[in-house]
Amino acid sequence: MDVKVGRDWKNGALGHTFIASFSGGKDSVLALYKAMKVGEAIGLIVMMEEEGQKSRSHGMPPELIHAQAKSIGLPVYTAPASWSEYERVFITLLEKAKSQGAEALVTGDLDMPEHGSWNEKVTKNVGLKLGMPLWGMDHREAVKEFINLGFVTIIVTVNLSLGMRVEDLGRTLTHEYIKELEVRGVDPCGEGGEFHTTVIDGPIFKQPIPIRKCEIMKDGEYAFLPLELN
Repeated sequence: MDVKVGRDWKNGALGHTFIASFSGGKDSVLALYKAMKVGEAIGLIVMMEEEGQKSRSHGMPPELIHAQAKSIGLPVYTAPASWSEYERVFITLLEKAKSQGAEALVTGDLDMPEHGSWNEKVTKNVGLKLGMPLWGMDHREAVKEFINLGFVTIIVTVNLSLGMRVEDLGRTLTHEYIKELEVRGVDPCGEGGEFHTTVIDGPIFKQPIPIRKCEIMKDGEYAFLPLELN
């Protein structure tokens, strides 16, 4: 794959209608924001776990996902799937979006390899372009831009074996907090799986998402802060 293809990934939403892969976290929201500046969004793809009670990527309940989507003003394309069925179901949602006018898939990946990209594989399968507005960005610069734009996001999942602490759950990403994480050796984007976030406000939201923090849960090296609509 040559460098030109990589540049096309960065600008894949330019002038196109698109469907966005959406986790509700900072990277997918920043990618959506950037893509909406240059193309037209027609919806959000959210994959659910088999039971359909929480999202596959960030473990968010359906009502919170739909509240985010409503505030952004986009419909949700969603379906439950096991890991073994994930690709087939994802492609089915892409085909549905294409039939309704989508010309590209937008994702929030920063470090997708040029060779063997799963995103490129599934979009080629369906005949869509691929847009990754954050692709190749410096991790610190991506988080700084996100914060400077006025987005508000809180930590909802931490990996306790990768420098994160239970006390980090519920904290809001700020410039000061990012510096603290870096001092602790944590990637400011959490790209190593250190943490996940949920975005509750920002420039593409018509109103903030009213959330209630529930009781912290632990599972091995992970700790979670479940959120509910308030």
